Amino acid sequence: MPASTKPIPFSPPDITEAEIQAVAETLRSGWITTGPRTKELEQRLQAFTGADGFACLNSATAALECALRVLGIGPGDEVITSAYTYTASASPIHHVGAKIVLVDTAPGSYEMDYMALGDAITERTKAVIPIDLGGRMCDYNQLRSVLLLNRTKWHPGTRLQRCFDRIPIVADCAHALGATWHGMNCGSIADFTAFSFHAVKNFTTAEGGGLAWKLPRNATVDPIAWNAPVQPGVTSEEIYRQIMLLSLHGQSKDALAKTKAGAWEYDIEFLGWKYNMTDIMASIGLVQLDRYPALLSRRRELIERYERNLADLPVTALEHFGKWGESSGHLMLVRLNNKGERFRNRVIELMAESGIATNVHYKPLPMMTAYQELGFDAKNFPNACKQFRNEITLPLHTLLSDDDVDRVTAELARAMERAESEGIVETDGSVAEARLAAYIKRMDETGGWSGSAAPRAFAVGDEEQPVSPEEIASEMGNR
Repeated sequence: MPASTKPIPFSPPDITEAEIQAVAETLRSGWITTGPRTKELEQRLQAFTGADGFACLNSATAALECALRVLGIGPGDEVITSAYTYTASASPIHHVGAKIVLVDTAPGSYEMDYMALGDAITERTKAVIPIDLGGRMCDYNQLRSVLLLNRTKWHPGTRLQRCFDRIPIVADCAHALGATWHGMNCGSIADFTAFSFHAVKNFTTAEGGGLAWKLPRNATVDPIAWNAPVQPGVTSEEIYRQIMLLSLHGQSKDALAKTKAGAWEYDIEFLGWKYNMTDIMASIGLVQLDRYPALLSRRRELIERYERNLADLPVTALEHFGKWGESSGHLMLVRLNNKGERFRNRVIELMAESGIATNVHYKPLPMMTAYQELGFDAKNFPNACKQFRNEITLPLHTLLSDDDVDRVTAELARAMERAESEGIVETDGSVAEARLAAYIKRMDETGGWSGSAAPRAFAVGDEEQPVSPEEIASEMGNR
C-alpha cells in the first residue's frame, strides 16, 4: 500500500521482539502470576520515579482506589477531582463510598480551576485528585497553595491521614510516567501517584498500572517538602503491605511467599479485592523500561515536528515543553480555534476518510449519563464544556514516521478547509451562543442597535428557538 494512503492508527503499542522474547521466557519459567519479575519492576519504577515506594497493580483505576482505601476514605467523605477527565479518575471515589465533587477547568485550560477548587473544599474533603492530562503535569505549586490556605478544613480521621498537615494529593498521572515538573519526576511530587500501563500508553504492560507514594518530609530538613508530618508513624513498608493486602483479597501471603517450604498457611485479614499484576505483564514492562528513555526522546521529536507544522494553522496545541518542565508527550491535544463541536466532528470524519484515526480527550464527566444520574449538570461546568467542543487529539506514538506527522497535519488543514467550505460555521459556544453571535453580527451590520430593534427576539436559522430579549439585553450590557 502506498505510504501516502496507508492508514495511520491512533495509538498502537510499540512492541519489539525483545518484549516478545521476555514474555516467552516468563511462560517457560513456570511462574506467570505475581512473582519475581513483578517485584523487580516495582523496584525499578521506584528508582525511576524517585518515589518512596511503588506497587505494581492491574490498572491505574485500581491504583487510585488503593490509594483512597489506604488513606481510609469512605462513606461520609468527599474527594475532589476535575470535570475534564476520563471516568477512571472519579469512579474509584464512588467505589469506596465517598462523594464525588467535580470542579470546572480554568478558562481556556485543561487544568482544574484552582480558585474553584478552594471553593469546593469542605470539612469533609479527604483528598484531591488532580489530572496530568496528555502527559503534562499540572501546577502543583498552585494546588499545594490552595490546600495550605484551606488547612483549617482538614480534619484527619485515620492514622495515615494524621501524618499530613493538609488534604492529601492523590494524582491521576495515568499519562505522565517520565514527565518532570521543575526538575522533579512524576511520582515524587504528589502524596500518591497513579500510573497507567494500558496498551495505548507510552509505557505498557498490555494492561496494568502502578501506585507510587511519597511520605511527608520535615520542612526544616527538606526545603522542598510538600507536606510537613504532623506525627511520625506510618512507614513506606506499611503502605506497601497494605496495598498488597488490598490487591489480593486481604490475604497475608501471596503465591510466591507460599512456595517456601512449609509456608502454605495464610490468613485473610479483611475482605479485599483482586488488583495484582502478573509476571507476564511485568516482563513486558521490564523491557519497556529499558527502552523508555529512547521512546520519550522520540515522542519529543514528533511533538516538535507537529508544532512546526501546525504553526500556520488556526489551532492551539497543548504545550508539552517549557520552563516548568517536560511532558511525557502522551497526547497531541489540539483545539480548533473559534470552532465548535459540529465543526470538530466533521473534521474527525474527513480525516477518517483519508485513513487517519483521531480522538477526543475528553468529553467532560457531567455530560455523561452516569454522572448526570449522580446530580451533575454540564451547565455548571462551562469552561470544561467549551474546552471539549473544539478539541481533537492527533495520532502520537513511536511507530509514527516524520512523513506520517507531515501527512496528518496536511490532512488536518485540508479537513478544516473542507468543513469551512461546507458552511459549518458553528462557533466554540453552544448552539444558542452561535445563534446569538449571528444575531449580534446582523445587528452590527445593519446598525439595528437603536430604537426598538434591540430587544426584539430574532431567529437566526431557527424560528422555533429564537434568541430571547433577555439574551440580547445581556449581550448589550456587555458591549
